[in-house]
Amino acid sequence: MTKKINEIIAKISPHYALKKKLGKDVPVAVHKLAYDSATDTLEPLYFWILDYMNKSFGKVEKIVDNFASSPGSGHFSELRGKATQMQEQASRILATINTILKSVINLIYDLKEFKIRLSHYEEARSSNKDKAESGILALKQIWMDKVDIQRGQGSINAMSAGDLNFVTLRDAFLRAKSVEDVKNLDLNERVLRILKARLQEFFEWRKRSEQELKKRFEIEKAYLKSQVDAMKLQARWAKPYLRAAEKLTESENLQSDAALVTAFNTIMLELTLMGINEINPKAESVGDYRLLPQSYGNDYFLKRLRKYSSVVFVDFNFRGIPSKVGQHYVFGGRADVLFTSYGLNNEELALFKEEQSKSDFEDALKLVEGMTEDSLRQLNLDIDELLGSEDLEEKENSDNTNPFSALFSFAKPAEKSKSDKDKEKEELKKLKEKGIKPDTFAEKYLRNLAEANSFGEGFNIYDFYKKGHGMASVPYGGDKGDAKLKLKAPMTALGKFFRTER
Repeated sequence: MTKKINEIIAKISPHYALKKKLGKDVPVAVHKLAYDSATDTLEPLYFWILDYMNKSFGKVEKIVDNFASSPGSGHFSELRGKATQMQEQASRILATINTILKSVINLIYDLKEFKIRLSHYEEARSSNKDKAESGILALKQIWMDKVDIQRGQGSINAMSAGDLNFVTLRDAFLRAKSVEDVKNLDLNERVLRILKARLQEFFEWRKRSEQELKKRFEIEKAYLKSQVDAMKLQARWAKPYLRAAEKLTESENLQSDAALVTAFNTIMLELTLMGINEINPKAESVGDYRLLPQSYGNDYFLKRLRKYSSVVFVDFNFRGIPSKVGQHYVFGGRADVLFTSYGLNNEELALFKEEQSKSDFEDALKLVEGMTEDSLRQLNLDIDELLGSEDLEEKENSDNTNPFSALFSFAKPAEKSKSDKDKEKEELKKLKEKGIKPDTFAEKYLRNLAEANSFGEGFNIYDFYKKGHGMASVPYGGDKGDAKLKLKAPMTALGKFFRTER
């Protein structure tokens, strides 16, 4: 995994790409710790280092968690059985999401049709003469096509087009504005008798159908809201199963390791932690032992610079023999721990996380998000229009207290707004297209200090673990403060010449 991290950083960072081109090591420093014991397990080693990093770094993330066990072992069959259960349950939930999504789409189109129909009733009541006339004509056309057509040969359309000599009936029906208005029409008695009855029936239908249509519109609108929430709930339920199924899937890279023999009872584990400490230029530019020029304490000056951090990766590679104790397994074997140090700016960190997170697991989670959030985003305008602004405000307020606000919020501390997400995506897209700009002269100071700090931080984890467990280690660098002074940021040639740096 360390090799892959080096490749990603050398690919995205101009600083480390140049180092690689010149044949230099990409990491600032590398420290290696090997621990081999058939009786001691990996957990104490891992949690000691994790606890130390939590105290020493502002932020600690687990970026890799892979395993592979030999096919002939009991551990393999047990985990594969669990993975199959998770996959089956996730598949059932995804099928339910697909069914609900179809229902949502149908409801949206039904409600849009209802809105069009209701708009005719609103227009018919309009004070504008032309608008009112067009609304009534539209309703009459709907009545003839949907209601009166059920009479068959006795419908207005059929009688007007047939051989019954009612050719004026359709035009008269469309022209008459009320039952009383029929008296003013110059028509024969046969047409007038039929016209009065049909107009009376139409106006009664107009009044009752509007009431029923409004009721059905409100019912289906409430049902749409419940279906949207149900789909989000199903997606929330699917996440743990997808996450568990992916984590129980063995790493293909580890399966090809020579230490993993099919008939042996063997397991391979790969874990990687990333510790991040952001450089504070203001704090480092004051005092007698300042590591940066005093100008770095100026806010206006700092706004023009990118943020830099010392970054330490701790890579665990474990080869062990699983032994079942009760319902769980314990692992004794050999652990190789590699500590690598870098100095990265905020753009490089963002691109690194983007590149490193590409996996089948992310694709699976994006599938669920695509079936819910992405699908709803495409229909969002229609949903907003149909549910209304008041419903949306209530939903936004309720999202602060219900679990739906945390949809797809795992692996990050807090849910960000859609605008923040879109902004981050746009920035990452620009970085990928244009690439990261090389360090400016002022930023080189921050890069040097970040690398110096990461060297000391990586060495301290390695050194303190060895000394704390009675292992042989180097006799210096035990105090973090002394190590930091020895590793202060290298001076530039210009700074040395003018003596502007200390």
